Amino acid sequence: MEVTLLGTGAPAGLPRPDCPCAACASALGPDARAATAVLVDGALLLDLTPGVAFAAARAGHSLGGLRQVLLSHPHDGPAVEVPAGLPQPGRVPDGRELALLTGHRVRAVAMDAGGTGYAVTGPDGQRLLYLPPGGAPAGLEGPRAESYHLVLADVAGRPDALARLRAVGSAGPTTDVVAVHLDHDVPPGPETRRRLAAAGARAVPDGTTLTVGVYEDVPDVPRRTLVLGGARSGKSVEAERRLESFPDVLYVATGGVRGGDTEWAARVALHRDRRPGSWRTTETTDLVPLLGRDGPPLLIDCLSLWLTDAMDAVGAWDDAEWAGGGEKLLRERVRELTDAARATRRTVVAVSNEVGSGIVPATASGRRYRDELGRLNAAFAAECEQVLLVVAGQALVLRG
Repeated sequence: MEVTLLGTGAPAGLPRPDCPCAACASALGPDARAATAVLVDGALLLDLTPGVAFAAARAGHSLGGLRQVLLSHPHDGPAVEVPAGLPQPGRVPDGRELALLTGHRVRAVAMDAGGTGYAVTGPDGQRLLYLPPGGAPAGLEGPRAESYHLVLADVAGRPDALARLRAVGSAGPTTDVVAVHLDHDVPPGPETRRRLAAAGARAVPDGTTLTVGVYEDVPDVPRRTLVLGGARSGKSVEAERRLESFPDVLYVATGGVRGGDTEWAARVALHRDRRPGSWRTTETTDLVPLLGRDGPPLLIDCLSLWLTDAMDAVGAWDDAEWAGGGEKLLRERVRELTDAARATRRTVVAVSNEVGSGIVPATASGRRYRDELGRLNAAFAAECEQVLLVVAGQALVLRG
């Protein structure tokens, strides 16, 4: 089954008409995208968009053999005027299946928002799933969940849609996940590719033809990632973004509750409200056992608070205790943590503060903490496949 992506952008395209934003201004060449439309084996068109016939011709295809045009967007009726000779666009009711004379079967997938998703099975048995913009499949639980060779979805706008598919096995390690409906919410070019790769997905230029079921170089999600950054740099947001397309993430909060501290409680609430509802949270600094057990991905936020607890435990703030064995005990704790990170089989994203580039602390204890955090960050980074530094909300890849 061959699938040609005549467009891969949001309904308004990318760049959006008359939009002055930086993302639209830089969406040039291969990063410019028409509204998403998908041609399947020259017989089935998913979504009718302006200029679709010209887009097909540029990709080396004719629409003369079309047997069915289906709409996925939430609105009723055709998106644009139907070119002469094309079948009248329609929509399959949720849960119903349409059989084409070409041997393709199309089943309508219910969505949690407006619109219709389509599961297409080709004559050769290959399966693809196409989801509308801003939508995620509903009612996936149960034994009827299908596995797909190719998923076309709004990965950037609704990463939880991919998480739901992964949770029921509809998207597996070999599923080719291609992002469509790409909008200006993510800067195009390298940043789009970086974010999608972290989710195990990719983007392709308009006009690309994919053969469903053929091996593709599916991005490998790093098993261990360290995200560094200063205060309010966006490091926690970046860490959360890297796992929001995966189900059942365990969020490990190392800061505790700090009863009576209203400002800290507000910070915790802000983080909690950002997380997907399927994530679980545990408040602990006992990271070694978590890293040693099999289970869902871990998001550890953050190592700098873990270090504070560890330094408290070994008496690091007292010079006599530090010199009398506290320093040695802290080194052992850090080594245990990094050894556990090296041996873990879980996907781990850890957050830590980068504090070594600012003013030298005025106190000996402050300088001690700064130095030990620098050593911890370096040791943990050495065990990670990918290391990022977030500055002003922009992620710079240091490794991986």
